[in-house]
Amino acid sequence: MNFTLKIWRQENSKAKGRFKTYKIENISPDCSFLEMLDILNEKLIHDKIELPVDPVAFDHDCREGICGMCSLYINGHPHGPEQGTTVCQVHMRKFQDGDTIVIEPWRAKAFPIIKDLMVDRSAFDKIIQEGGYISASTGGVPDANSILVSKEYADMAMDAAACIGCGACVAACKNASAMLFVAAKVSQFALLPQGHPEAKRRVQAMVSKMDELGFGSCTNTYACEAECPKNISVEHIARMNREFLKSKLTHAEKKRIGGFG
Repeated sequence: MNFTLKIWRQENSKAKGRFKTYKIENISPDCSFLEMLDILNEKLIHDKIELPVDPVAFDHDCREGICGMCSLYINGHPHGPEQGTTVCQVHMRKFQDGDTIVIEPWRAKAFPIIKDLMVDRSAFDKIIQEGGYISASTGGVPDANSILVSKEYADMAMDAAACIGCGACVAACKNASAMLFVAAKVSQFALLPQGHPEAKRRVQAMVSKMDELGFGSCTNTYACEAECPKNISVEHIARMNREFLKSKLTHAEKKRIGGFG
């Protein structure tokens, strides 16, 4: 299979980026998208198509759909043409022979470009540091019945915990909102008893940090859910909003009672 690739090239976060066009030939339909980029880079290095030689920079790690590092915008879709998959799980048979494929990095103020297709997603780490953890001592492996959790809530918590923090929700959103990511991280603790001690402080701190880092607001277009490689539901956003409102009301009530003291 032969393809024309239009790839975003940018030397660093301060440089002016531009699309560059590359031709690539004889690609196996069973080749993964990242393997295709590997082949392109080998060609750039071997054939010295550009001087100085500068392979296309892109993120990758597990290549098994687990880590979310392979975050690319492909033909206008985060992670490419398939739903519920990451870039590393996309194979070239999903495209037509002779197709032109446009490849871009995430576009968000909070995700500055490092180089080419790589962006700095440390903003997500900063949000997690504000409250994406519990202080409950887990010790050794607890007895299965020592903390009773209904299967319904356990399943919902596991669904939320499936979020890999890739940033596709931010890339898909017209406002570059991180609400789905933050909601998933809040939900996975809010649904379990271990997360209750810090619940009120957690949701306020994480939402505040999200706003501080420059992510946009949610306008309920559900693009985040549609493009999420782990199919995280927007129901978690509703739960986070409820948790946030409860936290605010509780805080206001404490201030009111304290004021009469």
